[in-house]
Amino acid sequence: MTGSLNVIGYGLATLGPGVGLGIMIGHALESMARQPEAAGMVRTTMFIGIAVVEALALLGFVLAFAIN
Repeated sequence: MTGSLNVIGYGLATLGPGVGLGIMIGHALESMARQPEAAGMVRTTMFIGIAVVEALALLGFVLAFAIN
């Protein structure tokens, strides 16, 4: 029973990074549309943010199985 609770917990924990990625990418696209000359800098910052959010999601995935 404990293993299935970990999986359910991780499933709920994926909502945070998913929402965060959606908001971050949406705002980055909006800022690139408003100021096309800053698109390169915004894109670079967006990819760094995506990497951080994905790293946190993978850390949660690993901890869901390591704590078990």
